[in-house]
Amino acid sequence: MARKLDFAQGSGCAPRVFPPAGSDGAPLEVTVVLLEGGYASTAIGPIEVFHSAGLLWNQLQGDAAEPRFRVRSASLDGASVPSACALALTPSLALEEVRRSDIVIVAASGLDLDAQLARHAALLPWLRTHHARGAWILGICTGVTFLAESGLLDGRRATTHWAVAEELRQRYPAVAWCPEEFVTEDGRILCGGGVYSAIDLSLYLVERICGHEIALQCARSLLVSMPRSRQSGYAVLPLSRPHGDARIRAAEEYLQQHYDRELSTQVLAERVGLAPRTFIRRFKAATGQLPGAYGQALRVAAARELLEQGATSIQAVSSQVGYDDLAYFRALFKRHTGMTPADYRSRFGRLQLDRGELASG
Repeated sequence: MARKLDFAQGSGCAPRVFPPAGSDGAPLEVTVVLLEGGYASTAIGPIEVFHSAGLLWNQLQGDAAEPRFRVRSASLDGASVPSACALALTPSLALEEVRRSDIVIVAASGLDLDAQLARHAALLPWLRTHHARGAWILGICTGVTFLAESGLLDGRRATTHWAVAEELRQRYPAVAWCPEEFVTEDGRILCGGGVYSAIDLSLYLVERICGHEIALQCARSLLVSMPRSRQSGYAVLPLSRPHGDARIRAAEEYLQQHYDRELSTQVLAERVGLAPRTFIRRFKAATGQLPGAYGQALRVAAARELLEQGATSIQAVSSQVGYDDLAYFRALFKRHTGMTPADYRSRFGRLQLDRGELASG
């Protein structure tokens, strides 16, 4: 018999008191949609990450809890949902009982996509409704199928598990499939590629909404890594906002790939076929930043990642991200983060302990 995991309200997965945490004094509402036949971790992982943000780290440090999210789970009819691996997941409520949600996460389903789509047909208009109301919509692994079927991914970039990537490419040709990427974001729609992308995707959005420090505290308290590095095909950088300017997007991608180089406005403008003044105007309109400030933020983000990984030489970090002048790098880093590189490394370095350290306490 499958063991049941009860995610119902009051089960201990959500704190009883929610002190002010958001801009309006309340945590954001997160709904995790449970589907039949999927891996349970694609639901459990996001529940635990969003639940922990602003809460677990504070508790471990003896500080007052400031939960940033209120998490609940829902199934089609409010009944328990069997997973792929000997667990039945009991939701908080039925889909029709969800009146408002700031974030909707569709967990994985089974691989029999036709049967799953037929079984969960009522989910499709529900997703469209909540997207129209302004919710972030996240799909994990095969859960991305439901975003595609609903039409929300038409004309957008998306990823999914490699095992179903070709099938989805044929089913939904209007979607710009990027299966080589682990996480994609296009507008307020995010997709995660594999089962354990659930953790990466959740931390990614925690960082986008709450900032780097809260996400990093959440990762450290759960003993997991921050979302995978930009070499994995995406960058956890709250630098740009969604926009439709293809030439500026191309310039952004080039900057992200070559952030360690000194790239002038003239060079970037020529690369995307714009006059320099036009390029500056369109870049600012699309991203909210001037090209120079954008490049600096990319370099600081790369430096943060190196310091979090335990880089021992600040000079080496400075050089690696493109600054030969160490004093300038230190001043820039402090202006962006409020800390010197050494202080940042001391506070946030070495996210993961090895087994020997865990065993020795």
